[in-house]
Amino acid sequence: MFVHYSVQLWVPEVGGAIDPGSDAHEIVMSLYGGMSKGERNRIKTRVRTAMAAQAAMEGRFLGGRPLYGYDLADAGPHPNPGKAAAGLRARRLEPNPATAPVVPRIFREFLGGCGLRAIANGLTADGIVSPSAADSARNRHLLANGAGWRFTAVRAILENPRYTGYQVWNKQRRDEVLIDVHDVGLGHQTRMRWNDRSDWIWSEEPSHQALVTREQWEAVQARFHGNKRTYSRTPKDGRRYVLASRLSCGRCGRRMEGTWNHDRPYYRCQIHRDDPADHHDHPATIYVREDSIVPHLDSWVAELFTDEHLDDTCAKLADAAHERPRSGTAPNPGPDPQTRPGTRQPPHHRPHRTRGRLDRRQVDGRDQPGTPPPRSTARQDTHHQAHRR
Repeated sequence: MFVHYSVQLWVPEVGGAIDPGSDAHEIVMSLYGGMSKGERNRIKTRVRTAMAAQAAMEGRFLGGRPLYGYDLADAGPHPNPGKAAAGLRARRLEPNPATAPVVPRIFREFLGGCGLRAIANGLTADGIVSPSAADSARNRHLLANGAGWRFTAVRAILENPRYTGYQVWNKQRRDEVLIDVHDVGLGHQTRMRWNDRSDWIWSEEPSHQALVTREQWEAVQARFHGNKRTYSRTPKDGRRYVLASRLSCGRCGRRMEGTWNHDRPYYRCQIHRDDPADHHDHPATIYVREDSIVPHLDSWVAELFTDEHLDDTCAKLADAAHERPRSGTAPNPGPDPQTRPGTRQPPHHRPHRTRGRLDRRQVDGRDQPGTPPPRSTARQDTHHQAHRR
């Protein structure tokens, strides 16, 4: 990539710029790359070992959002002297007076024989605020589907062991997997995977006020396990959804899901009969073929970079760069690994001229003083604008 774009890479260890045609330089870079990877793995091991000990022996809250039914409360100075000197405070979970009573109700109804959808419909009918509505600032993408309860939210609450009052860590891990096993040059991507329950780290003592007993939680997991069906499913090759997670229904605004029919990709919006929202003017299922959208999308994106529209496109890219959140937001997990390899990138014409016009627009004073321009390519910004339209 550096050679393709005529970019020189300077490394102090070789005393100047790297020569891509030099075998000696290639050996040095491979050596330092291996050493860096080893140090990265050692740091990761030390950090994870320390976090496991803090969760098990101290029951410390290790960060993240408070789960539904709790708020974050101050727990005094941070145990780390360096962080305490910087003014950081420790946090702990404290029951929320409005949402905490909902959690025991969900457990009681489920153990009483109610299904997940029936519980969700009952909560919505009673006007009880859902998890996405309770934290609306960080769940705007979920509120687009309505503020009512979903059975998936009910299941997430029933499966969370921290409602028992114990701190539980290491429920998930990050795995680096190949984007496409048939083209290893595409590199790797990070995917979250669930660890086996025997690998979870439980605190030795309760760390916060429990909303349900551990016996209730174990009974719920036993019911889930008893209803679980074992089957094997082998994903079929060639099934790629170019617009996965990027299409919304024009009737209800919900995200459409990919489905494979008649040997081609479709997208559908399906209304379940138990859906609490009012969709009287919405068909039971709406289908749209992928090949009826992509050709028009490609031609539209290409048109944005014609001489007639280039300046307007650069202006919109600069405005979108200011609107994009820079910190304090959760990263997007991205589409499913089965769909990621086939994701189509929009055509990118005249990259240097477009980048230059965008940079000049920012230098001319349209950026706020002291704010560095975001490091994004015109291709990524155009893709972002295409999704917004």
